[in-house]
Amino acid sequence: MSSARDLFVSVDVETSGPIPGEFSLLSIGACNIEDDRQTFECELKPITDRADPKALAISGFSMEELVRIGSEPETAMKNFASWLQVISDGDRNLVFVGFNAPFDWSFINYYFHRFLGKNPFGFAALDIKALYMGTTGCAWAETKSSLMTEALRPRRRGDHNALSDALFQAELFRLTKAST
Repeated sequence: MSSARDLFVSVDVETSGPIPGEFSLLSIGACNIEDDRQTFECELKPITDRADPKALAISGFSMEELVRIGSEPETAMKNFASWLQVISDGDRNLVFVGFNAPFDWSFINYYFHRFLGKNPFGFAALDIKALYMGTTGCAWAETKSSLMTEALRPRRRGDHNALSDALFQAELFRLTKAST
């Protein structure tokens, strides 16, 4: 059971590869799950030249374009932390929520620690796939977003845009919680 002090924030990222540090965080999308009109979105300059062509094909990003137009990572993380402070009134417990949260959280955690020295979410994340599995009793293979979409019937869909995916995830989270 959650506390009224908990503020659930849906976060999605697009990256240049599978692990932080060796690959770059390219975009962040986030929304307040209670009020998904409160959103955050940014694109970041890469911190390394390494890129998995499959990751770039999925996101549609160009490393060269992000070098030109992306925010400096420190600025992006300061802006994200400031937005989190505002939506939480500086008084609520921020809970990172993601679809396959371990992946997204690993990049957010790395970037917050590398560029700001601390992660406002702390050291944990809530995974929507695991929540759905626990709520429904389904098998892990049944936690794919396509199968969850069939069962929960959200209005939104994921499209590999970080903000759109964060909004989609927020809806999946609300529908999963409502089904208990």
